[in-house]
Amino acid sequence: MENKNTETAIFAGGCFWCTEAFFTDVKGVEKVVSGYIGGKTENPTYKEVCGGYTGHAEAIKITFNPEEVAYEDLLEIFFATHDPTTLNRQGADVGTQYRSEVFYTTEAQKIAAEKFIKELGEQNIFDKKIVTKVTAATKFYPAEDYHQDYYAQNPNQPYCQAVISPKLEKLKKHYKSKLKNQ
Repeated sequence: MENKNTETAIFAGGCFWCTEAFFTDVKGVEKVVSGYIGGKTENPTYKEVCGGYTGHAEAIKITFNPEEVAYEDLLEIFFATHDPTTLNRQGADVGTQYRSEVFYTTEAQKIAAEKFIKELGEQNIFDKKIVTKVTAATKFYPAEDYHQDYYAQNPNQPYCQAVISPKLEKLKKHYKSKLKNQ
């Protein structure tokens, strides 16, 4: 049974296999679903999205309990685990489907995300300007089943070993107090 005191956060920050893995173990996060948002095609497929034909971004939909984890904490982890300064790119993944974007579900989330980005810019956390967009959430389409919990089900897959595992180690080191079972 899902907690009635939950909120939804939606982030696009490159490959959803990575972003999903980062949030699964965060305290207060009840569910993370990989999917597609922000495009024009209804019920897009992975092949269509990866081909750049739909306008959708690979994204994650996070169900969280705000009494256990603040939206601002989720923003902090999101910006620490991807490069928000590269337009339509994360590492070797290139295209609008890999853009950096916060899809807000409430006006409070919009204000928090815009404030957070402004503060990061003022603190010169990144060498380049942050290009992350803050956009009202549109319909979110869950990705195909084989994309859900991808890292947990495929930890030895070469992409997971080369890209996700090192980032997860960094996350565990810097955000240990915000993670479950730590």
